Amino acid sequence: MSRFIFITGGVVSSLGKGIASASLGAILQARGLSINMIKLDPYINVDPGTMSPFQHGEVFVTDDGAETDLDLGHYERFAAIKSSQSSNYTAGRIYERVIAKERRGEYLGATVQVIPHITDEIKSSVLNSTNDADIVLVEIGGTVGDIESLPFMESIRQLGVELGHDKALFIHLTLVPYIPAAGEIKTKPTQHSVKELRTIGIQPDILLCRADRPIPDDERKKIALFTNVDLDSVISAVDVDHIYKIPRELHERGLDDIVVKKFGLDLPPADLSDWDEVVESLEHPQHTVSIGFVGKYIEHTDAYKSLNEALVHAGIHTHTQVNVVKIDSDLIEDEGTDMLKDLDAILVPGGFGSRGVEGKIMAANFARTHKVPYLGICLGMQVAVIEYARNVLGLDKAHSSEFNPKTPDPVIALITEWKNIDGSIEKRDEHSDLGGSMRLGAQTCKLVPGTKAQKAYEGAEQIHERHRHRFEFNNNYLDALQNAGLVISGVSLDNELVEIIELSDHPWFIACQFHPEFTSQPREGHPLFNSYVRAALAHQQDKH
Repeated sequence: MSRFIFITGGVVSSLGKGIASASLGAILQARGLSINMIKLDPYINVDPGTMSPFQHGEVFVTDDGAETDLDLGHYERFAAIKSSQSSNYTAGRIYERVIAKERRGEYLGATVQVIPHITDEIKSSVLNSTNDADIVLVEIGGTVGDIESLPFMESIRQLGVELGHDKALFIHLTLVPYIPAAGEIKTKPTQHSVKELRTIGIQPDILLCRADRPIPDDERKKIALFTNVDLDSVISAVDVDHIYKIPRELHERGLDDIVVKKFGLDLPPADLSDWDEVVESLEHPQHTVSIGFVGKYIEHTDAYKSLNEALVHAGIHTHTQVNVVKIDSDLIEDEGTDMLKDLDAILVPGGFGSRGVEGKIMAANFARTHKVPYLGICLGMQVAVIEYARNVLGLDKAHSSEFNPKTPDPVIALITEWKNIDGSIEKRDEHSDLGGSMRLGAQTCKLVPGTKAQKAYEGAEQIHERHRHRFEFNNNYLDALQNAGLVISGVSLDNELVEIIELSDHPWFIACQFHPEFTSQPREGHPLFNSYVRAALAHQQDKH
């Protein structure tokens, strides 16, 4: 039977529970254990698919098409696992299930309540999502004391009792702030956070204490005394300059030894040599490139989390420091493309809504006409098609029907029928719910032999990448665009959908409808991003 580690957070949000959980998962894997990871989110949305990137950050997409919390990206990048629909449960999804059961009469007329019906649904969701892993790490979103998180806290409290102490372990992540005016580290917030947790009925086994400096032993002893946690289990989680150092840092502080000991396991020591290689490459790059990141959510760090990490991974595998220059696409519309002229490459990511689209089209035009390496992702491919149709094919009013429903030349249009992963046919139109009208999840793409895309993917004939979009390349313009020189270098398995475009008369201009960043990992990288960064290096050398 699986053993469970429940990770909660206190004092403030955004302390890094997801990265801490993923790092622990990576260390436990390095000791020979199989792991699975689950995120429980207290918000009422059924999934984060319709939430603003400004408020929630990116939406991470799994192979099976789940729109999930961005922490699942950390899970996949650190622990090299495949997340799924059963890896992320929100309060909205739990309540939706319970209400559906009540409507079907499954509760036999009982008064449906938070306890036991909501908590039972949470518990069964967790227990049915283990994938038979040795260790299942369950992260609870939010901060202890939040009203909306109480049903989840109660559920894991019950699970702790039902599973027994040898099968369940609680880790609490807190903040230990340094007050400059007093010149002291303060333990009181951690004391109060654990007190709140114990009021709910949960006694943490391990405390991860986030701090900007090492916590002195006297303060650790004080925390241990007031929280009833073993001194050795009060771990100083000091800030590091890069997240990929965290597995080694937590291992050095004995976190995995404490977990293994508490579960009574006999395991070999962790082999973290692969993480050491990642850090070594990060800290000792041989090259530097500047990549212009032309987006519309650039002021929010987490809005393009996976994409930024994919560029870091490519830097690791090409021994390159990738400097991302954030450029608001609205600014290009207002001020022109001069801000792009000193860049080594240009990247246009995905996005929704019409704001900033013309700036992205201008960026694609600049990259094409100035022979600057260009990577377009999702909307980044669509604006490249629009730009090419306007300025090469001569369709001056070409556009996407998403942004201009009345355009006479909708080179990008809404697909009206799509076959889902399970084989079912889904009909959709402009009135469909935003949360249920997209092509989602991993799809097979056939690469055209001899193209730059196939070369970037190291000669592969087929690839599997994840999608998240509603609009597609309009095949009514396929022949005309190809005759004008646009190269279609990747198509769907049934040849119906354009997946990748490129330019033959350009050093490196590739744009894809899918999101390759979701499958990039620090220890392996991603071939498309690796090729892109190498192209940026080549362009830099050509300039000089």
